[in-house]
Amino acid sequence: MPRHAPENQHAETVTASTVTAPAHWRTLDFISDLHLQASEPATVAAWQHYMANTPADALFILGDLFEVWIGDGIVLASDDPDGAFVRQCQQALQAACARMPVYFIHGNRDFLLGEDFARVCGMTLLPDPTQLDFDGQRYLLSHGDALCLGDVDYQQFRLQVRQPAWQANFLAKPLAERQEIARGLRSQSESRKASGAHYADVDTAEALSWLRANHASTLIHGHTHRPRDHVLDATTPPVLSRLVLSDWDAAAQPPRLEVLRLAAGHPPRRVVLAPAP
Repeated sequence: MPRHAPENQHAETVTASTVTAPAHWRTLDFISDLHLQASEPATVAAWQHYMANTPADALFILGDLFEVWIGDGIVLASDDPDGAFVRQCQQALQAACARMPVYFIHGNRDFLLGEDFARVCGMTLLPDPTQLDFDGQRYLLSHGDALCLGDVDYQQFRLQVRQPAWQANFLAKPLAERQEIARGLRSQSESRKASGAHYADVDTAEALSWLRANHASTLIHGHTHRPRDHVLDATTPPVLSRLVLSDWDAAAQPPRLEVLRLAAGHPPRRVVLAPAP
């Protein structure tokens, strides 16, 4: 079981929990930023097909599985379309968790996903960051948003909404009010994208500090929607790098449906999936 440590925003003091892969794990999958929502059924279908068919021994979901999460209680909203959609996703997660361990790190869209929902699904929630020891190497796993220091406004927002008092106050609001707040935040986000606003990337110095503090060689993260392999420091072994996960969009041309796969004895590989049949 992972050893939990409190989340810390300051790289020089970041300490992570650890997941140690058992010997029988030979293939691990990593996904993030699927932004699942009922209005994008092709992406939902691709995810469901993947969850039912992946050969992985364990799956790590590094945040923003859902476009928005307004509290675990949405599952109980029997007469609400959002509730029906979440229950559909819950079933896919439960089936996958019955076959393999599934781990989840919160993203900036689904940071309110709680222990209740995770327990019903069978998922294990992990703090951000988390160390992963696999195949003789140590990886550091994160959603990635805490490392985008150049987005000052977002970092201030993130600090606010991760406070227990803020979360308790939000979750105490009626469902309709929470849904309205979520729609407003999503509208603001879409407006910013449409304006062509620049989004800060991961700060290299911060990423290196996280890696060194945790004695890890490779950072795996999402959030930025800029999939790429980056070498951060090759001056002395081991080479320090970061691997950025892709977002998912089955309706894009070409579709973006990518999994990062670690297989024992092999370098990391990006697996491009086909849309669901």
